[in-house]
Amino acid sequence: MTTSCGWHKSSYSGGNNNNCVEVAEGTATLMRDSRHRDLAALAFPVTEWRAFLADIDSL
Repeated sequence: MTTSCGWHKSSYSGGNNNNCVEVAEGTATLMRDSRHRDLAALAFPVTEWRAFLADIDSL
């Protein structure tokens, strides 16, 4: 899967805590644990990721 930008801390991860979620967006959205970057990342189709973010915003 290709990403258009590098990994970045999710805007939904708060504070200076190192326990964060990082995402990389492109043809799919990849998500990984910032404490375990060497482990596998989850991949979501763009439409699924947008639906997920819309649900979070509605909370």
